[in-house]
Amino acid sequence: MATQTPENYGVIGKRPVRHDGADKVTGKAQYGADLNLPGMLFGKVLRSPHAHARIKSIDLSEALSHPDIKAVVTSQDLSPLPDKPAEVGEDLYANMKYVRDRILASDKVLFKGHPVAAIAAGSLHEAEELLSLIKVDYEVLESVTDVESAMAEDAPILHETIKFASLSGDEVHNSNIASHDQYVLGDVEKGFKQADLVVEREYRTKTVHQGYIEPQNGTASWRSDGHVTIWCSSQGHFGIRDQVSTVLGLPVSKVTIVPMEIGGGFGGKLPCYLEPIAALLSKKTGNPVKMFMTRAEVIEASGPTSGSYVKVKIGVTNDGKITAAQGYLAFEAGAFPGSPIGGATACMLSPYDIDNLLLDGYDVVDNKPKTTAYRAPGAPIGALAVETIMDEIAEQLNIDPVDLRLLNAAKEGTRRSDGVVNGKIGMIELSEIVKNHDHYQSPLEQEEGKLRGRGIAFGYWRNNTGPAACVATVTPDGVVNLSEGSVDVGGSRTAIAQQLAEVLSIPIEDVNPQVADTDSIGYTSVTGGSGVAFKSGWAAYEAAQEVKKEMIKRASLVWDAKEDEVEYTDGIAQHKSDPELKLTFKEIASASNGTGGPIVGSAGVNPGGVGGSYAAMLVDVEIDPETGKTTILRCTPFTDVGKAIHPDYVEGQIQGGTAQGIGWALNEEYFMSDDGKVMNSSLLDYRMPTSLDLPMIDPVVVEVFNPGHPFGVRGVGESPLVPPLAAMANALYDATGVRMRELPMSPAAVKKALDNATS
Repeated sequence: MATQTPENYGVIGKRPVRHDGADKVTGKAQYGADLNLPGMLFGKVLRSPHAHARIKSIDLSEALSHPDIKAVVTSQDLSPLPDKPAEVGEDLYANMKYVRDRILASDKVLFKGHPVAAIAAGSLHEAEELLSLIKVDYEVLESVTDVESAMAEDAPILHETIKFASLSGDEVHNSNIASHDQYVLGDVEKGFKQADLVVEREYRTKTVHQGYIEPQNGTASWRSDGHVTIWCSSQGHFGIRDQVSTVLGLPVSKVTIVPMEIGGGFGGKLPCYLEPIAALLSKKTGNPVKMFMTRAEVIEASGPTSGSYVKVKIGVTNDGKITAAQGYLAFEAGAFPGSPIGGATACMLSPYDIDNLLLDGYDVVDNKPKTTAYRAPGAPIGALAVETIMDEIAEQLNIDPVDLRLLNAAKEGTRRSDGVVNGKIGMIELSEIVKNHDHYQSPLEQEEGKLRGRGIAFGYWRNNTGPAACVATVTPDGVVNLSEGSVDVGGSRTAIAQQLAEVLSIPIEDVNPQVADTDSIGYTSVTGGSGVAFKSGWAAYEAAQEVKKEMIKRASLVWDAKEDEVEYTDGIAQHKSDPELKLTFKEIASASNGTGGPIVGSAGVNPGGVGGSYAAMLVDVEIDPETGKTTILRCTPFTDVGKAIHPDYVEGQIQGGTAQGIGWALNEEYFMSDDGKVMNSSLLDYRMPTSLDLPMIDPVVVEVFNPGHPFGVRGVGESPLVPPLAAMANALYDATGVRMRELPMSPAAVKKALDNATS
């Protein structure tokens, strides 16, 4: 582990047993679908069989008259919402009709699997069978399922009300382009005139899914007083609360979300899907209602990430200095506006110091499920283009690929494409570690008759922050019950507890972290963007400081001393002028009721100072020329995390992001029929990598301390996914001499490219 961390810690940086580990390995952990309540019914959604159709009528008469159907809901049961942007909570804005129609379609269905109605019945199987009693009359419309076709002048229009302000200031109507954003630095035309070499390339990627193991779920119980409680697995129970309150027209105080354990999300479990529907069914029946998706429903009707069309041009001098860069990016949003185009344009060029750049990003709707975030949303696609062009430039100029990156590396003070000026960052340190690593320095062993190659790529993610809250309550036996607002997706309970334990100098085993429901803790923004260890860790830090102050106060009362005469270090309160007077943390805790009552520390924060994370991936591959199959021989990802709070979790995040990136690069895609149906909606057909497809992934943790956080944290969940797409493409080229600029690089695609190259 490479480190530039200025301090050595007692708890941080260690590898304690995770607090949730025993329950998860023994099967005792409770996920959303595990919940069972007395009198519980089961809900099921009727989904559109068409990718694009107008709903002419919905006939509920037969369903309502059937004795086994306990309730039916349609979009008419949702709160009427205006067809215009409005605040949906915490300065986030969205078109209210789109939010509503994503839950249950009103006038049109916009993708195959779009929810149209739902029923509640006594069992899941009954609900599935009885859905057929709902009769929907559709007017089938032409559909479009790729971004380039959706932008064509003759494309079928999904939303007649979409309009956006063009860069000229004119409103654009009757288009599938929902928005156009532009980033400009310097004078790009002047920059290209200064270049000795200009490389321009086009790229296309397919729709891919996050591939979390646990399907979406929600169980709702609507009380007679109008208060609804929902148990679900999500990446942000406050976000779910706000979405539910919006579409149901309820005050947030009338909605309680209880977070359950979550089996992966990667950005895909930020929106609500079933929760408002379950709530309405519960309201109508007076019983709790449980709902969960099948695997096919997850792939067909939850949010994947975008397919894309990207064109990038980069100019350099003969010595490799970038003079200008330009990008055109069009991203699928799916059925409703909101692709991750902003993440792509903000991050794709951020590893480099570029004076002149121009980036145009287009958000485009088409007849697929509404996209959601996927680990560093948008950034991997942008990096695919930039990093493969950088590889080409290095080859044409005969410059070492890492040296080319170092020559152009962003540093403190560099202005990014989104206008932000970098604070302390680790691109240079990361690059130097890559160049000096054994994997990079060791030549790739070649074998006669084998096509072997090595690829390198870099990437960046800006990381997130936001509001967060923690409450630390000290028990009389000296254990701290730590309530936090961040959903734990990848081990954050322990990482946050470690930061509290570090301040108090107590064993991590004496901290009991738990994720509280929305009624029991202050608002905390979503678990996403690699922001939890940063923001909730900071909240825990501040709560611990409050506990520490109280410990000093209680010790001073015991000794009848002034508070400024007492210091607290290494878990012990000690009198400054009389060292014999000492009280341990547990001793102070045991006397708490006699010195003022419970010892509690709490904090609500919304911290700035978040630091971006740079990553790289070095990979060796072997290509079978007869089948096109890619075998990975060695894989080394590098990630600057700021400070690794729990190295095991950090390494696991890097390995997971790398594995997902390899799957995205080599095999994963939505196969679409001509009429807009997903043809590979099972894990047998949607080909994610397994352990048999991957070697041991050996992560290198780089620590460039972030001065914007008390413990130097940056974040790790996103950036490891950014480089793999480009690294795999560069490795494949090194092995075959063939450049592939369309993903996935499946065996069939590779074989076709090799055959075309030799024909």
